[in-house]
Amino acid sequence: MALRWMFTNGYVVNMAIRHKHLKLDQRKIDKARRMLGTKTEQETLDRALDMVLAEDRIVRILRRGKAMGGFEDVFRRG
Repeated sequence: MALRWMFTNGYVVNMAIRHKHLKLDQRKIDKARRMLGTKTEQETLDRALDMVLAEDRIVRILRRGKAMGGFEDVFRRG
């Protein structure tokens, strides 16, 4: 396992880099690459994983807000 330091969002993080051999749907990778505007498959997968982790953090924050009384749906969705 290689350790690498990365500067992200104002923080220095320690990244544990490992080689992985995975079977992935190439069409999904290609579509994600176009959507994200990334140059390499590695960058595409890394950005997609970052987005999943960020989404999880947002969901946890929203759940805490709901526990404190919730939010008003200003768009009046059902």
